[in-house]
Amino acid sequence: MKQDRAVRTRRAILEAAAAVFDEKGYKAAKLTDILERVNLTKGALYFHFASKEALANAVLEAQVHETPLPTPQRYKAQEYVDMGLIYTYLLVHDPLLRASARLSLDQIPGLNRSSPYVEWVERNTRVLTEAKAQGELLLHVDPAETARITVGAFGGMNAMVSTLTPRLDLEREIPALYRHLLAAIAVPAVLMELDVSPDRGARVLADVTISTADVTIDTAVASAVGDVV
Repeated sequence: MKQDRAVRTRRAILEAAAAVFDEKGYKAAKLTDILERVNLTKGALYFHFASKEALANAVLEAQVHETPLPTPQRYKAQEYVDMGLIYTYLLVHDPLLRASARLSLDQIPGLNRSSPYVEWVERNTRVLTEAKAQGELLLHVDPAETARITVGAFGGMNAMVSTLTPRLDLEREIPALYRHLLAAIAVPAVLMELDVSPDRGARVLADVTISTADVTIDTAVASAVGDVV
């Protein structure tokens, strides 16, 4: 019970910090702002995070770890798209992911801002490598190079959308980005089959959530049966 409470408290601090970072930016955010939002003492916060910098690094780490992998698809190229569209949906609707993206774009000494980029490139490289092995990509395509271009272009688009007033609709701009990228890397037969619609991210994320819930229930049932036996 104590462990569960500690996990919940850490999560509450992380979400409160993300909300403050998202609203005020890292430099303007104060620990007192976070404490007021989460209604905790300094001692409770320092038990989980040694400093504001440690909090920010934890928010940065959440960027990839909190973005689930898509469910398996017929084409690996579709999974490549789905990864980006799930993340796009979360950027719009989840303050933790939105704050993490903002921190990764800000010039803040002491923060490990490279970590999310490295992990996103690795994740994209893996699925693009599988797509090429299955004959879904054009022969000239280098999966690692394409992964770097994808992550860089995504970050640039997100930065631009966040800066413009009035803002563009990220859930429409990112699918447009993928349509342009896919035209340069996917074989025509596969390209025609891919779904890059603006609502794709929400639909795929819902599928992931349902699949995860089913696995959790199955695991719980198996454990209960084992206890009885």
